[in-house]
Amino acid sequence: MLKELMMKNKKRVFVAMSGGVDSSVSAALLKKEGYDVVGVFMKVWQPDFLPCTWEAERRDALRVAAHLGIPLLTWDFEKEYKEYVADYMIREYKAGRTPNPDVLCNKEVKFGAFFRRAEALGADAVATGHYARVAYNKKAPHPYYQLLTGIDEAKDQSYFLWTLMQEQLSKTFFPIGKYKKTHVRTLAKKFNIPVAEKKDSQGLCFVGKLDMKDFLAHYITEKEGAVLNEAGETIGTHRGAYFYTLGERHGFVISQKTTEEVPYYVVSKDLEANTITVAHRIKNSLSCERTTVPISQTSFCAGTIPSTVQSYTAQVRYHGELYPCRLVYRDSIITIEFLKPVIVDKGQSIVLYNEGECVGGGIVEE
Repeated sequence: MLKELMMKNKKRVFVAMSGGVDSSVSAALLKKEGYDVVGVFMKVWQPDFLPCTWEAERRDALRVAAHLGIPLLTWDFEKEYKEYVADYMIREYKAGRTPNPDVLCNKEVKFGAFFRRAEALGADAVATGHYARVAYNKKAPHPYYQLLTGIDEAKDQSYFLWTLMQEQLSKTFFPIGKYKKTHVRTLAKKFNIPVAEKKDSQGLCFVGKLDMKDFLAHYITEKEGAVLNEAGETIGTHRGAYFYTLGERHGFVISQKTTEEVPYYVVSKDLEANTITVAHRIKNSLSCERTTVPISQTSFCAGTIPSTVQSYTAQVRYHGELYPCRLVYRDSIITIEFLKPVIVDKGQSIVLYNEGECVGGGIVEE
């Protein structure tokens, strides 16, 4: 519906261009379809201990824009990224919580600062290179824009977009969401895009691939502590209880080995004592698993609380298992009730789905 209305008047779309293949193909597809495309490169904060990459990425974006014959603007969102993504993430880890920085980046930067500035400059819509889709459900009792998963299950990024509301969805394109990654690569070559062979970026939104514990160690003092078993016995060491999340099975050292090569999982952490407790998975159960999880800071894409009668599935981490669940709303508290135990930590995002539609989500409270 949005596309049909806009095509009549060749509407203007601001495309977030990172210099990568996905956003470049997104811009090319919209240009091919006849939209008035304006590219935007977003400069954000990067820690001073990492190599500065934004200038090289911007050069790639400029090359693509020149090839497509579209303008490229450069917008500085360093302040917004530092305050709402990086600083928030560090505060959350210091509080013993596990935030998702990519969710924050999309909420505060791409569909916050970027979306608002694009609107202010006359954009009719924005577009990004996310693997997700938007559809208009006109058959619903109250028609609304849906956030759908990307066709390529291995690349689907709807988990990071659960905070999008009708305001954003009604004015957003995800041009590559209907394609598999292999086809996007094919399109990049077909359009002769200069970065067609460029490798995919990985890791933290805008910052790139990095070990989260190494990143946090620059802001949270490392303090070696004891790894305990469930009997309270010291069996190893770790870098600091702040750095770990429930269910994690890496990043600590076990000195008291057992005869069985079975992995240990973090089942609890004590920030004050600076200890973490680990355990083997026995009979598919760990002491930190639970079936009832209260959430806060909820956001539902349709703008209303979903039906509590409907059954859903939920992801508790990106590309994690889809767990059958239901939504419970009681005394102003929203709770996710899972049909089988899950491991979640405070601060994590739980995202609800209904047969390929991302319904929304919330943050784990306790």
